[in-house]
Amino acid sequence: MGQKINPLGFRLGTTQSHHSVWFAQPKNYSEGLQEDQKIQDCIKTYVQKNMRISSGVEGIARIEIQKRIDLIQVIIYMGFPKLLIESRPRGIEELQSSVKKRLNSVNQKLNIALTRITKPYGQPNILAEFIAGQLKNRVSFRKAMKKAIELTEQADTKGIQVQIAGRIDGKEIARVEWIREGRVPLQTIRAKIDYCSYTVRTIYGALGIKIWIFSDTE
Repeated sequence: MGQKINPLGFRLGTTQSHHSVWFAQPKNYSEGLQEDQKIQDCIKTYVQKNMRISSGVEGIARIEIQKRIDLIQVIIYMGFPKLLIESRPRGIEELQSSVKKRLNSVNQKLNIALTRITKPYGQPNILAEFIAGQLKNRVSFRKAMKKAIELTEQADTKGIQVQIAGRIDGKEIARVEWIREGRVPLQTIRAKIDYCSYTVRTIYGALGIKIWIFSDTE
């Protein structure tokens, strides 16, 4: 078998940078890591609850966290922040207070900012959510994959690979299906590749969606 490596970790320091930037002493490192996880979980659950139902897509591409001694700066990159802001005009303040409650950090200020992504369907997380929504609505997996590829073509990407694994279409035996359009050079470290893996729970069981998007070469 080929040795698989996460394309994002493989490119750290060349085309990929860390999504969390902070420093901690070795004994406090695990606490900082758990804090990051709490912030991300809290934001995702809040967005899921308060997003306008019609979209079905959370639209969070990534969450970046920067910590200093007295401040935690969180930047949420979203494809469709309008949907969240329209449904809850004071959403950011509510989100800040709910994250603060979860963290119980007294001496650190929390600052949350929303940033809009110009081409949301060039982001693998948003595409994976789109495919997951289609699979939950019992759309055929091939149709969902082809539609996702059509959406990425609008975002000027150079290549995309989509893979779905599990009991596809409720079949007895689990299998892996994949489709590729354009180039996806996974071995080239200079190639800027975005990747995500996403689990969708259907009535037949869990399906795993993996998406690789090749956007550019450094």
